Amino acid sequence: MDASHLTAISPHALGQRLQEARKRRGLTQQEAASAIGIARTTMVAIEKGERRIRANELLQLAQVYGQSVNDLLRDRPQLAPFAPQFRSQRIQWPEATAVFDASIAEFEALCQNYLELEQLVGAPLVRHEPAEVRLEGIDADALAESVAQSERSRLGLGDAPIPLLRTLLENEVGLRIFYMELKPSGALAGLYAYSPELGGCIAINRLHPEERRRWTLAHEYGHFLADRRRADALPEAGRRRADDERFADAFARNFLLPKSGVVRRFQHLRTAGKPFTFADLLVLAHDYGVSVEAMALRLEELRLLQTGTADKLKAGRNRIRDRQRELGLSPIPGNDDLLPRRYQMLALQALENELITEGQFAHFLRVDRLTARQRIELLRSTADDAAFFTDITALPLFSVGEDVANV
Repeated sequence: MDASHLTAISPHALGQRLQEARKRRGLTQQEAASAIGIARTTMVAIEKGERRIRANELLQLAQVYGQSVNDLLRDRPQLAPFAPQFRSQRIQWPEATAVFDASIAEFEALCQNYLELEQLVGAPLVRHEPAEVRLEGIDADALAESVAQSERSRLGLGDAPIPLLRTLLENEVGLRIFYMELKPSGALAGLYAYSPELGGCIAINRLHPEERRRWTLAHEYGHFLADRRRADALPEAGRRRADDERFADAFARNFLLPKSGVVRRFQHLRTAGKPFTFADLLVLAHDYGVSVEAMALRLEELRLLQTGTADKLKAGRNRIRDRQRELGLSPIPGNDDLLPRRYQMLALQALENELITEGQFAHFLRVDRLTARQRIELLRSTADDAAFFTDITALPLFSVGEDVANV
């Protein structure tokens, strides 16, 4: 490593990058210091920029953090760190601060990489951000319904199901959306952050089924609309009921399950006095890309199903899965790639323009070198693949004669 490269970056800037890399790896300062044979106090000083790191120490840390030295030293966009935005939310997982911080650090790094690729190839993200909604002194539930209707109209959705929600919000709004393995495992559903440079950024737990991911994505989009500059970490359950959370929950319901469309489809299923069946409920939920429980709760809210139906369904989840298979209802389709397709295509363009190396391409895509070569060929072959945007409209409605009331 050329020593001039090390002196070209300020100790403070390099220290911040090393801290971010350590957190993404889920290591404490003591663990990182021990791995390269220095004292924790020395590591603290390096990360604060109070002590310039030596070349051999940087080489060792790069190996520990799974990064190249070039990745740590190269010029990158400077952004306000995400971590302070989420500081107040660590109280939800005090026993898992390290893994929570690692998820935040990786989320931040991916957003920064996205911006860096845009700057490299000269292709800024086109953002269509609607005016921010104000919640003060307004009923959150009523406002959410109005905003959801307005957004559906703005995006040309009418009251039909939304087939590819992630693609819609990436392409038509300009959100940066990543499907990551978020930790604490089994506890964290999504993350949301905003900055003027990046716009709205959302991370969704890719380990969840698509219907859960869609709901989380719609919830976080609600925060983007009404609470834009406040970061959000969404747990799987036990959410506080502040106005901003009530709004985000109600927005998700109304955006994914618009009243007029749901009521019309429900009434269609009950033509000629036919009862609304358990199978009808399963198909309706599949049509809209939500869980069966979420659809049941929405129908209860609209007074189309008896109160308590959703609670009954919670105890019969295995039975629900069996009936879905019997009805031929495959898992809800969706794009579950870690990275947005546009991000990947920007990386390919940067590689082909010789702005990054193959190794850097692999790092941007979070894959090994062999997988990177395979991904390059795939991206080249599908650059104009219209199948990526194929309409996955819902299956035709049908029913099996089992009344929902008897679930």
